[in-house]
Amino acid sequence: MAATILSSGPKADSRAARVVSEGGLLVYPTDTVYGLGCDPLDSAAVERLFVAKGRGAKAVPVLCANIGKAEELVELSTSALELARKHWPGALTIVAPLVRGVPELLHQGTGKLGVRVPGSASCIRLIRECGGILVGTSANVSGRPSCRTAEEAMSQLGSLVDLIIDGGRLEGRESTVVEVTGDDIIILRKGSVGVYDKETDR
Repeated sequence: MAATILSSGPKADSRAARVVSEGGLLVYPTDTVYGLGCDPLDSAAVERLFVAKGRGAKAVPVLCANIGKAEELVELSTSALELARKHWPGALTIVAPLVRGVPELLHQGTGKLGVRVPGSASCIRLIRECGGILVGTSANVSGRPSCRTAEEAMSQLGSLVDLIIDGGRLEGRESTVVEVTGDDIIILRKGSVGVYDKETDR
């Protein structure tokens, strides 16, 4: 059965919160591309998300409503906090050591998780409604282009998710991804945010 599509807004946020609390999958607009989400603490939901995406052994990030929610999941060192305060909300994903248990699929046994506070007030409101944290991988089948419209997401994932929130066409670039352990900062993926890389610039 095809997913329900709702326009972005309070009604969609409330429906999304129900979907997520019941272990469902959600496609939603972020500040970059459309995201595929579920409760990151629900192992069955995370497994379903990986099946829907056709995701191999590759970790996925979690979007957070604020820095405090990110710190409930990972250890943000002084260097990581400096980056977070400079670039959040925004298109920077910080991979840092876990401080609480989450399904292993999310981090692929690395003990580290990517977290981000998105640069979109409506996306943050949605995440807050869903409990403050939400899986935030791109809403596409692995190997296919990221979705920039709800229609593209419906074409790729419509029969595999429960709800698609339509926020119009998105034009953002995918986030920069950095791994931060202590003072070491390593750029894993270059995106729309420029970050000094202590490893490559030594």
